[in-house]
Amino acid sequence: MRAWLIQRLSAVYMAFYLVVILVAWLCQDRLSFSEWRALIATPYINISLGLFFIALLLHTWVGVRDVLVDYASNAVVRFVILVAVAFSLLAMGIWGLNILISVVSL
Repeated sequence: MRAWLIQRLSAVYMAFYLVVILVAWLCQDRLSFSEWRALIATPYINISLGLFFIALLLHTWVGVRDVLVDYASNAVVRFVILVAVAFSLLAMGIWGLNILISVVSL
C-alpha cells in the first residue's frame, strides 16, 4: 500500500507542477540565462523544483522495482539490478539537489 501511495502522490505532484510551470512559462517573456538563474534561486521555486526531483526519483524507483519484481525471475539478477538502479537514482538525486543548492549559493 505504501508503494502505491508514493506512486500516486508523486504522479499528482509532478502533473500539477508541470502544468503550473508550463502555464508560467507560456505567460513569460523570453528570459535570459541570468533571469532564469535568478528565478530558480527564488526559494519557493527552488524548493518546489527540489520536491519535483525527489518525487520523480521516488516515482521511478517504485515503477522500476515493480517491473523487476514482476519480470525478473532470478532473485540474484533482480537484486543486482535493483541495487544498480538504487545507486543510480541516489546519484542523480544528489546531483540534482547539488545543482539546486549551487544556484542559491551563487
